[in-house]
This record gives sequence, C-alpha cells and structure tokens, in this order.
Amino acid sequence: MRGLQGKVVIVTGGANGIGRATAVRFAEEGAKIVVADFADGAAVLAEIAAIGGEAAYVQVDVTKPESVQAMVDLALEKFGQIDVLVNNAGITKDAMMKKMTKEVFDLVINVNLNGVFNCASAVLPHMLSRKAGVVLTASSIAGIYGNLGQTNYAATKWAVIGMTKTWAKEMAKDGLRFNCVAPGVIATEMVKKIPEQVLKEKLLIKVPAGRLGEPEEIAAAYAFLASDDAKYINGTVLSIDGAMTI
Repeated sequence: MRGLQGKVVIVTGGANGIGRATAVRFAEEGAKIVVADFADGAAVLAEIAAIGGEAAYVQVDVTKPESVQAMVDLALEKFGQIDVLVNNAGITKDAMMKKMTKEVFDLVINVNLNGVFNCASAVLPHMLSRKAGVVLTASSIAGIYGNLGQTNYAATKWAVIGMTKTWAKEMAKDGLRFNCVAPGVIATEMVKKIPEQVLKEKLLIKVPAGRLGEPEEIAAAYAFLASDDAKYINGTVLSIDGAMTI
C-alpha cells in the first residue's frame, strides 16, 4: 500500500483475532505498531519482530479515558507521532431482548461505543495539530442489518457508523479521514467455537462465497483504507462479507 512506510498505527484489541492480523499486516507494510489491548500482547509482538517490524505493547482499558490517554502518551513517547488509529477493540454479550439485562447492555455500550469515542478523542488533538490522520473503526453487518440476540452489539455497531460519518463531515477540511469496515462472519476464535453443524446450517448457508472470512482479509481492508491509495475515501462503510448482505 502506498504511504504506510514509517507510519505509526495504534490498533486497539490488537493482541488477538482481527486486531492481531491488522497489527501484523500494517507491520508488513512498514508501519510502526502500537498494540493496545487489555490482554497480553507478547505473542503478536514476537510475530511482528519475526518479520522485522517495530512494535510496542500497552495495556489499555478503552472504557477509561485515563487509560486511553496513557496509550496515546506511550505512542507519542515511543514513536513521536500517531498517523492511524484502528478502533478494533470490542466485545459481545448476547441475549434476546426479552432476557437482556441493563447491566449487559451497558457493558457492551461502554466498550464498543464509548471506547471508540474515548480513543478517537484522545488522538484527535495530535492529528488536528498535524492536519493529518486516519481513524478506522470496526462496525459489523449486525450494525447495518441487525441480528438476533444482539440488541446491544448491533446498537453500538450502527452508532459508530453515525459517528464516523459525522466526524468525516466535521474534519475532512482539517486533513483527517474517518472510515468503517463492516465484517461479516469471520474465522476468529469465537466463531471457530461454534459447532460445525451450526456453522453450516445457520451461517454459511447465508454466505454466497460459501466460506468464513479470514482475519487477514479484514486487515487488508484496514491497510487499504489507511493508505494513500484511499486518500479520497472519507466517511464510508466498507462491507466485507462474501456477498452475505446483497
């Protein structure tokens, strides 16, 4: 991808799954990575080091502004700038609406929505001062079309689209770009735990491509949207779902 060499990229939720694949992909493109996660990041740091990349790990709780600010401070101290933020951190706590508690609803809202706001708020002063920066956020097909048992999750993934479009309108003139990706059913550890028969009969039957997406395919989309190849793409949502939603 053009223009990623030497860029500094923060990936929240970067220790596992799509976040880990994204951190590695940006490192392959020559970027310097801040792996930000509540979970341990040693494995992904080792993977990046093995390909000759440069990365640092910071433990972060995206629901806590002071923790997020410490993440930003580390990135600036270590690498001197922040070019890209990938808002990948997120959780699911599924339940049908009839059984969903306020506690579970609030937990997902706090991580998936407030966490995105906290992280974007923390990097914006630096990006605005440089008149350059890219913020990419994980939405989901559930956020566009809804999904059984995911009132809380779908609400957050729809909301981040609205925030992204608003930010693009507000700050495009300042040289900043904001975009979302909306993955379909991706072969993360969580999805791999679903019984094979359920995968085939309930999920894959809805995917014209006939297979799960791979985390690396989402990572490739993030890398494209962060690159100079996408410098006129702002405020959009890129669906990556094997034609599941057409």
